[in-house]
Amino acid sequence: MGCMLIDPSQRYNPYTPLNLVGRTWPTKTFVKAPIWLSTDLRDGNQALATPMTGDQKLVFFRLLVKCGFKEIEVAYPAASDTDFSFVRYLVEHDEIPDDVWIQVLTPAREDLIRRTFDAVAGAKHAIIHMYNATSAMFRDVVFKNSKDQTIDLAVHHTNLVRELANQYATSHGTTFRYEYSPETFSQTEVEFSVAICEGVKTAWGKAGTGNERIIFNLPATVEVGPPNHYADQIEYFCTHISEREKVVVSLHPHNDRGTGIAAAELAVLAGADRIEGCLFGNGERTGNVDIVNLALNLYTQGIPPHLDFSDIQGIIDIVTQCNDLPVHPRHPYAGEFVFTAFSGSHQDAIKKGFEAQTQRHARNLANGEAQIWDMPYLPLDPADLGCTYEAVIRVNSQSGKGGVAYLVKRHLNLDLPRKMQIAFYQVIQAISDREAREMTMEDITSTFRSTYHFGGPKYEGRLALKTFSTTPEPASEPSDTDEAADERRRFDGTLSVDGMLRVIRGEGNGPISALLHALHSHLDIDLTLREYSEHTIGEGQTAKAASYIELVATTNNIKETRSASQSWWGVGVDSDIAAAGLRAVLSAVNSAIGDRPLPELKLSIGFDSTSGQADVANAIVNSLKLQLPRRLQSSFFEVVQRATRDSGGQISYEDLTKLFEERYGYETTKPYRFELQSFDLAKSSVVGRRQIVAQLLVDGEVRNVSGEGNGPLSAALAALHTQIQGTLSIREYTEHSIGEGADVKAVSFVELVYEAEGRNKESAWGVGSDSDITVSGLQAVMKAASSLNVVDKKEQL
Repeated sequence: MGCMLIDPSQRYNPYTPLNLVGRTWPTKTFVKAPIWLSTDLRDGNQALATPMTGDQKLVFFRLLVKCGFKEIEVAYPAASDTDFSFVRYLVEHDEIPDDVWIQVLTPAREDLIRRTFDAVAGAKHAIIHMYNATSAMFRDVVFKNSKDQTIDLAVHHTNLVRELANQYATSHGTTFRYEYSPETFSQTEVEFSVAICEGVKTAWGKAGTGNERIIFNLPATVEVGPPNHYADQIEYFCTHISEREKVVVSLHPHNDRGTGIAAAELAVLAGADRIEGCLFGNGERTGNVDIVNLALNLYTQGIPPHLDFSDIQGIIDIVTQCNDLPVHPRHPYAGEFVFTAFSGSHQDAIKKGFEAQTQRHARNLANGEAQIWDMPYLPLDPADLGCTYEAVIRVNSQSGKGGVAYLVKRHLNLDLPRKMQIAFYQVIQAISDREAREMTMEDITSTFRSTYHFGGPKYEGRLALKTFSTTPEPASEPSDTDEAADERRRFDGTLSVDGMLRVIRGEGNGPISALLHALHSHLDIDLTLREYSEHTIGEGQTAKAASYIELVATTNNIKETRSASQSWWGVGVDSDIAAAGLRAVLSAVNSAIGDRPLPELKLSIGFDSTSGQADVANAIVNSLKLQLPRRLQSSFFEVVQRATRDSGGQISYEDLTKLFEERYGYETTKPYRFELQSFDLAKSSVVGRRQIVAQLLVDGEVRNVSGEGNGPLSAALAALHTQIQGTLSIREYTEHSIGEGADVKAVSFVELVYEAEGRNKESAWGVGSDSDITVSGLQAVMKAASSLNVVDKKEQL
């Protein structure tokens, strides 16, 4: 088992700081982005347990081009046939844009250098990157070379690179640049690093300005000191190398101490021009410096990085597929949680920040000013990276009401009152504590919908508003003053109550109080409004009202009612503000009543009744979906009045429905006086007329009858006339369909008038239903005839 030393100085030496007098980097700030080089396909690839295939490298290369990289280290082509072939593919298939320089790596060995030039032959622009290790450890232990021998090695092979560059430029038209790395620079004496680079620059002999500058890449091959030390080393190099204007000072930081980002940034302040790194910090051991991180650090300071990470998730997907390595959830800018707040105080600050920023940006826009991003805990707008705000706030047991309210506002457009935020937060907190897990956005929105019965039929509670109207009701008592009497409102509405449609009425100072009165009168639900608020969702013709209601149980003491500790919140949304308030009332009422039984709703038909003909008709529409003709409405209302004389004018909805079905024979199985057993319809010999031939059951006796008329119903009446005294005529006939699709059927309403000598004229209604509209009409005729005191001819014999 390992054991850390109490005194690590017995094993490890500290870094040796530079005595750099007058260092300038601590007082400098960033003003522009450095030159970027991606080494994902070379340094990143060599660090993978399973290196990328050629196809994967091609996908990755295209991604780097799309992101905007102008310098890409594509391979160490002399290391393997795979790398060599990949470079050749890029060249021969014109994969390299004209403004992109590919870079290839080679050690200071003649055979490998020659192989490297073969790989890039024909490319438009190529950077030959040669290296040899320069630190004392490598000079003394690995290669056993002196400083002079180390310089000679670099200079000798630089001469070869120059010679081959001239040759291939002539034969293949390639424009070459040269990069030299004193490998292990961060562990090399800075004076020696300068000396070897001076020798290389002289040997190259072609250093100029612009794209002719020689690149000196100064790698922190192993990060052995703090970032300020690396910055000192870079500033020393920049101020001591000759012909600085002809030199690109490049950085290649690794992340062994976890300070690769800081080292790169401070080294740029110290004078570096260029950074080599990988996307998301892939690379040997702890990785190369992360270029995404560096670029977005500049971006959040208002400095264009000249790299495009607008689709950060798409980039992550490609990189992780090619590298077969995940991006850590806490990775800067790219991790799953980087724009996420779980803490309640953080969520509350973000929620308030968004609200304030929305108002501030509106003022900025009106004044023609920049809309600066300035948010608590979010240094970067996630939308700039193609991310949504869905994951900004996520909820677990540590979260607060602000975070929950933010998600509700974000996804449901509901800006909850503070007290309702607290109430709903307690619901979410209880679920999170009980299940010991994070609450997803779907969890929160679905819980909100089910708690407040919000969001359509799927979430309806026991009570749901179907239709309503509110009308003014003048004060019943005249005023003794000249002031106008207070106008009250009457609520007439249809509710779904435990799945059954019911009509209720109430009065109050406004629609909400009128509904509360109706609920008290009809359902014994006695609640009082304590708080109401509203806001608008959307703008223009699509705008809707959102209403929030807090209800408390009514007591005899108004003060006690207003200060009740228990309350129920509701929410309603509708294009009509009154309807939004009414829906909010029922939302709260559903929570208040829970599963307690509700009294049976009844219609009041008798003296001083509260229900009229229209209420009876609405009840039939709601229970049977039948739209009664107006004359049938009046007729049935009389039937109901007579039927309720013994019950004080009271009748339940269920009994009302049964009364209608039995009275008019609607979908009942009981036998009727006249019933068609079977029939055939045919065209008459007279143009435009129809003939019916049928088996008619009359008082249980089957009779064969026939008749002729202008249509099926008049033909049926003609057939009946062969069996009865007097005449039957149709006073009214209407029909409509109910149901949908395969379940649709026709419903027919027929009023017959019967006249016979010596008898008073009488009329009756019949209702038939069938998938065949003709059958439906004939049924209605027979049921209406059965309700009349029709005289059978046989009775007269």
